[in-house]
Amino acid sequence: MKILVSNDDGYQSPGLVTLADTLQQTGDVFVVAPDRDRSGASNSLTLDSPLRAGLQPNGYYSVNGTPTDCVHLAITGLLEEEPDIVIAGINLGANLGDDVLYSGTVAAATEGRFLGFPSMAVSINSFTPSHLQTAAHVVLQLINSLVDGSHTSEAVMLNVNVPDLPLEEIRGIRATRLGHRHKAEPVVRTTDPRGKPIYWVGPPGPEQDAGEGTDFHALRNGYVSVTPLQVDLTHHAALKTTGDWISEVSL
Repeated sequence: MKILVSNDDGYQSPGLVTLADTLQQTGDVFVVAPDRDRSGASNSLTLDSPLRAGLQPNGYYSVNGTPTDCVHLAITGLLEEEPDIVIAGINLGANLGDDVLYSGTVAAATEGRFLGFPSMAVSINSFTPSHLQTAAHVVLQLINSLVDGSHTSEAVMLNVNVPDLPLEEIRGIRATRLGHRHKAEPVVRTTDPRGKPIYWVGPPGPEQDAGEGTDFHALRNGYVSVTPLQVDLTHHAALKTTGDWISEVSL
């Protein structure tokens, strides 16, 4: 099995290293990841400058681009063979609910899916985790289950969030939907050394729709959250009402 691994925290992230080392148990692992932290890059592609890929001493490729750049470059030009699956992570910090719209980790998995491969984004709910091996073990088990029989599908794109707990304290795995947050906190305004205003993006909003069945609820209660994602953003239920409305618009 050929596994492409990427992330948004950069090629030196301990989450990436732990994941790549663990997945060696089940296949050939190729790592193509950003040369620095690109968290929050979402699905952006670099179109105004060339990409450079450098082979590092540990065998990983580092790229001066976004997570989406990394996966796109790996599959369409860098690797000699196409992967069987694309795994992004282990992200330091959870990616829950609305976070998936901004997450570079999820974007890397999305690009894998765009290019026709099953993919998975995996995150752990701590920025300084103590149990990365738990998350890596979960990914290994999920991959083994996916490729073992009828579960394999090119349509698979999973967002996986793992509690930062010892493996024996994980209560199980739950299939979940994305929850929702309240709107983000305001930007933080300050000044630079010359007295000119500068702004920092504020923290994400607190949980809003986070009841049973959501990814928020599962993670908070010690379960691994697995959310199947799709890339079709069409609001299908609104097609008819939109059609009725625009039929009355004159050009």
